[in-house]
Amino acid sequence: MNAAPADQIRLLDVQALDVRLSQLAHKRKSLPEHAEIESLNKDLTQLRDLLVAAQTEESDCAREQTKAEQDVDQVRQRAVRDQRRLDSGAVSSPKDLENLQKELVSLAKRQGDLEDVVLEVMERRESAQERVAELTERVSSVQTRVDDAIARRDAATRDLDGEAATVTKERELVAGSVPADLMKLYEKIRGQQGGVGAARLFQRRCEGCHIELNITEVNDVRTASPDTVLRCENCRRILVRTAESGL
Repeated sequence: MNAAPADQIRLLDVQALDVRLSQLAHKRKSLPEHAEIESLNKDLTQLRDLLVAAQTEESDCAREQTKAEQDVDQVRQRAVRDQRRLDSGAVSSPKDLENLQKELVSLAKRQGDLEDVVLEVMERRESAQERVAELTERVSSVQTRVDDAIARRDAATRDLDGEAATVTKERELVAGSVPADLMKLYEKIRGQQGGVGAARLFQRRCEGCHIELNITEVNDVRTASPDTVLRCENCRRILVRTAESGL
């Protein structure tokens, strides 16, 4: 294939722009905020699970406390009724009086036991409420950090995308000035060679594979027409000659 030396030089410009686009894409993908957000979201998920568990425990304690308080109230009401009967003199039978007094003693003990249960449940509920408050604060704190990291990531992404758009436009202009057949060959090689389709020959060394040409290859390059599109014998990339090729 033949192409004017100037067109071959412009191919290096296209290559440089393609390298820059690849760098921008890699930088966008490798932003530290990505890993930061992922890590924080894992922490946030764990904290939210713990918060739900703590809220569930607090809710269970609340129901348990309500039930225990109702039990205490029922025993208290029954004791009040029995005491009224006792005080009213309506019970005259010594045996009934004895049974009523025994029941009042039993009810007092039962009320005391149930009140202990209420206190124990209240303590557990208070502990659960403190845990809910602590976890709520931690969730809020981590969420703030996530929001901050997302904002930083989005800002960095916008900057990179803006630069990539500018480079893409420049690339379109430069590539449009290169002969179609040369661009087609370049694109084919670039796809096969990790994104590098053309390389400068600098001081007898291919900048694509960084291998120095042997004397035979140097002589072949020297005798080749300036319009000849050369290929590196080692990596097969398009080898572009410049004033710094060392020929």
